[in-house]
Amino acid sequence: MIDWLGLNIVAILIGAVLYAVYGGIYYSVMLGKRKDLQFKQTEGPLKYIVSVIIAFISSFIVSAFVQAAGGESVLTGFAVGLGIGLSITLVYLKNTLFGLLSKKAFFIAAGDHLIVFTILGGLHGFLIGM
Repeated sequence: MIDWLGLNIVAILIGAVLYAVYGGIYYSVMLGKRKDLQFKQTEGPLKYIVSVIIAFISSFIVSAFVQAAGGESVLTGFAVGLGIGLSITLVYLKNTLFGLLSKKAFFIAAGDHLIVFTILGGLHGFLIGM
């Protein structure tokens, strides 16, 4: 059961900032030098605004899942975060199998989600356990 009022707001905020910074670094490195039209970046601030909103929503969801799992340690948080990352990766895999994503895009997106959700889970587990 999730105690909605017991969610750690500070952990959610730190997690959202961590997610946004990590995403900026990860995608800058992974897509910064690519010339593929598939990875062409669109201009405008909207994508950055939406990315930050998604970072807050994701951190909130991870916090709720870690709390619901009774995660009061980094390891439990890592396990919950990895489970979330694996679930997202399975969706990307299915989309890749049906030709909706290239293999290259799959590996970029799957790697991102496996890493960031595991880190977020560990962060929330650590801060819940404090």
